Amino acid sequence: MARETHIHPHDPHAHSHHEDGARLREGQRITWVSVGVNLVLTTVQIVVGLIAHSQSLIADAMHTLSDIVADAFVLFANRKSAEGADANHPYGHGRYETAASLVLGLLLAGTGSGILIAAAGRLQDLGSAPPVGVAAMWAALFTLAAKEGLFRYMLKTAERLRSPMLVANAWHARADALSSLVVAAGIGGALLGFNFADAVAAIVVGAMIVRAGLRFAWEAIRELIDTGLSAEEVMAIRRTIAATPGVLGLHDLRTRRMAHQVLVDAHVQVKPRISVSEGHRVAERARQRVLDGHPEVLDVLVHVDAENDVLGNNAVRLPDRPELLARLRELLDCELPDSERIVFHYLGSRVEADVGLPEELAANDARLAAMRQRIEQGLRDDPWFVAIHLNRRIAPQ
Repeated sequence: MARETHIHPHDPHAHSHHEDGARLREGQRITWVSVGVNLVLTTVQIVVGLIAHSQSLIADAMHTLSDIVADAFVLFANRKSAEGADANHPYGHGRYETAASLVLGLLLAGTGSGILIAAAGRLQDLGSAPPVGVAAMWAALFTLAAKEGLFRYMLKTAERLRSPMLVANAWHARADALSSLVVAAGIGGALLGFNFADAVAAIVVGAMIVRAGLRFAWEAIRELIDTGLSAEEVMAIRRTIAATPGVLGLHDLRTRRMAHQVLVDAHVQVKPRISVSEGHRVAERARQRVLDGHPEVLDVLVHVDAENDVLGNNAVRLPDRPELLARLRELLDCELPDSERIVFHYLGSRVEADVGLPEELAANDARLAAMRQRIEQGLRDDPWFVAIHLNRRIAPQ
């Protein structure tokens, strides 16, 4: 009744090995750039912060130092996600990126929460802020420019690679730039005598960072619980499969993301009396068309149906081949071999049989007439068969 076609576990990744290697190299390159920039900025912020007596600059340096730890985590996840499929991970290791996106999103939300808490503390005690030197302002502006440039560079590359993890890390760099903006505003306000300015700005920026972090974390959670693609993306895949020659219908189209790639399951309806090999070929053509037309798709599992079984499959309640053969021999009153000469079509709630007769029966007209009469009488109240077709042409063994 229904058949499935699926490529061997290692094959879905064969078309993307080169692309995955390129993604790994580019992902590691931008992350190493981030590590280098953050190391320089941390050193500058600590030295200038100590000289200019700027506690906010030193705090921002600690924040920048935490980014180096995050970058190390991204490097690990990026390398693991590029590993090919194995026995325990037949679809590869792309979910490492998803897990990293979740962690980085939570880290982003934590960073914003820390800024909010610190800002609330400054608002409660504005008079205790120590005077800072002008050098702190220059260091803050330099840090702001460097982190904003790093953010734009990382985001452009991450979007080109379609990597949620690298996008999250890029926005983490933007969070750092915004926190540096808070520091610059605070130092500027202190130099001008408006000590409350940095606290107000910190509250606004902290809320923005928390929102961005929670958004990244939520997107990662949606992927981990196998949320499907958007309606537009699903419709595009549906059109590709439905346009495949031999596909009469399509239902139960399901999608789910795995990092930057997509997994697809689909049920296609084909003509009910074609051979197993032809049905398999239709399914393989549909699968290949999706892979060729939608580069983000990693693999497609196609289930072949002989009829539309959206509302249920009554054929599963019908007997298996041995029982049908026994009933067929009873109806025909002859011994029939269990071979490819006998084909059962499970359609609806009944069975049709195509019987290629043995040579001695096919040449006996009288015997054929008697068998057809027995079939006509037997089918009137038969619970399984709706039709039995006798084929006088001898089918090959």
